[in-house]
Amino acid sequence: MVQYKVQVATGCLLNSGTTDNISIVLVGTNRESSKQELGQQDTIGAVNEYDVVASGDLGEILYVRLYKERFVFRANTRWYCKYVNVTGPDGTHYQFPCHLWLRGFMTLEVPEGKGVLLTGDVNPLLLQQRKAELEGKRESHRWRLYAEGAPYCIDADTKDDLPLSDQFSGVKRTSFESTLAATGQEVELKGLTKCTDSWTDLNDLNKVLFKKTPMSVLTTHMWKEDTFFGYQFLNGVNPVAIWKCTKIPENFPVTQDMVASTLGSGTDLQKELELGQTPGPENPIFLASDLEWDWTLAKIWVRNADVQIHEAGSHLLYTHLLAEVFSIATSRQLPMQHPMYKLLIPHLRYTLEINLLARTQLLGPGALFDQAFVTGKGGIPILLKRAMEGLTYRSLCLPEQLKDRGMESIPKYYYREDGMKIWSAMERLVRDIVNYYYKDDDLVSKDPELQAWVEEIFEKGFLKRESSGIPSSLTLRAELIKYLTMVIFTCSAQHAATNSGQFDFYSWMPNAPSSLRRPPPTKKGETTFQSILDALPEVNTTANTMVVAWNLSKEPDDKKPLGTYRNSCFTEEMPLKFIQEFQDSMVALSKDIQQRNEGLKLTYTYLDPNLIESSISI
Repeated sequence: MVQYKVQVATGCLLNSGTTDNISIVLVGTNRESSKQELGQQDTIGAVNEYDVVASGDLGEILYVRLYKERFVFRANTRWYCKYVNVTGPDGTHYQFPCHLWLRGFMTLEVPEGKGVLLTGDVNPLLLQQRKAELEGKRESHRWRLYAEGAPYCIDADTKDDLPLSDQFSGVKRTSFESTLAATGQEVELKGLTKCTDSWTDLNDLNKVLFKKTPMSVLTTHMWKEDTFFGYQFLNGVNPVAIWKCTKIPENFPVTQDMVASTLGSGTDLQKELELGQTPGPENPIFLASDLEWDWTLAKIWVRNADVQIHEAGSHLLYTHLLAEVFSIATSRQLPMQHPMYKLLIPHLRYTLEINLLARTQLLGPGALFDQAFVTGKGGIPILLKRAMEGLTYRSLCLPEQLKDRGMESIPKYYYREDGMKIWSAMERLVRDIVNYYYKDDDLVSKDPELQAWVEEIFEKGFLKRESSGIPSSLTLRAELIKYLTMVIFTCSAQHAATNSGQFDFYSWMPNAPSSLRRPPPTKKGETTFQSILDALPEVNTTANTMVVAWNLSKEPDDKKPLGTYRNSCFTEEMPLKFIQEFQDSMVALSKDIQQRNEGLKLTYTYLDPNLIESSISI
């Protein structure tokens, strides 16, 4: 008889313990142990130790099999298994990171923590385990068509349709729902949720919510300033909309003389502007030198258009929907022991549930977008389809995206400055991890699980559009490094850049109206302050939009800032070293950004690593 020491760790999350009966089998290269009962794991955060006896030497332990079964007549309860550690009779230590919820009566096989590629000579038992794991996850993570011409999504109608490990933790759900309820109750108690009147005084907007941020206060005071109008296209919530213009179209009716006072001496219009609109009596050209309210309303219309493009394209499509595709494909094609699964999984946390909530509570029939946004009631699918036509691989890779937009050297463009530092640090981490596991390019091209993952993303995320430039396969380590960096950046920093500032800039409705109730002006000299009040959304629309903007901008509890790997699936020394180096670089960058912001009136905090969530979870 051979004795093995076993440690079983229960997670620290709310309701992690279980009153069900847990048993274990150790599976080795020589044989497997008999099933041994471990009893209930009902204490949150506990690490329980057991002796498991086998009839002989198990050899190298490949995986452990956990059984969750009914205890007497008690109803089943969920269990969060953090890890299992095993020490052999010769002192060899094996780690089995799990970090998964077990629901119902079930069996789970957890492979040893060392990253293993499905190339070369792989133990048949591991092949069988990986195959069974992926078959199960392909059943639990099915694809569904979301909208014609848009990326596919998870086949689920409610959170209960999602695997438990893809759902919010109890702490996060409680925090999210209580914050949403509190802000909703505030505006309801003030009688704003059912008020369909127009605003009569813009100062009354300050009374909608007690909550404020330093930037939202500045927006309230600066929204009419031309410099602030321009600033938002650099460092606002949609910093990817601005492009360098290199050619003026022939039908552009603005002359140098018309805007000379605004542009200043020494500035050539040819180098500053481009517009595709056909001139005519119904399309007046509004200038900064026009009457105050004419010019203000023109800027309001531009901001309104930018809000729609931002929410449907830059925010929804380019981050949320793509991250959902990455998450589903990762679950379906990469097993737990695959090193790229271990690298990616922290950046896919809670994405499926937040997107499900968005589809039902924000984008569904009769939901907020239908009530408050000009692109509601059928407009979002149209915008998504158009945005998909312009979605390219280069637009998702920050260095190339900046180059294509001609924004490599624009001063005080903090999205670029901070974003490039994060991209470079991520790229170093990914390069180190990839080169550690893939010793040459041949291993990349011959990894069937990796290739299936890339192909499925190409099919379900980019709809097999070769014009997008998205690869359907990878052959070089350099290609894999770029691809993985893009995925991680999209799921963390890019989302933060296009999400976290929503309340700062959108809570003051005149600065970024979700809809407008009057058509665009066709003549100059007729706009008054009352015209603007009549055009802006009514009271209840404004109040509801502000509530949502607050909740979407504020990450609930159970946060994991960029660089946090508290539940790392890696166990090997070198990958853990690479992660520590990345964490150190994020700490240093955060300090640099905070020091820079001390000297700025308009601070840019959205790409401070300490404020970036590692995944799209809000």
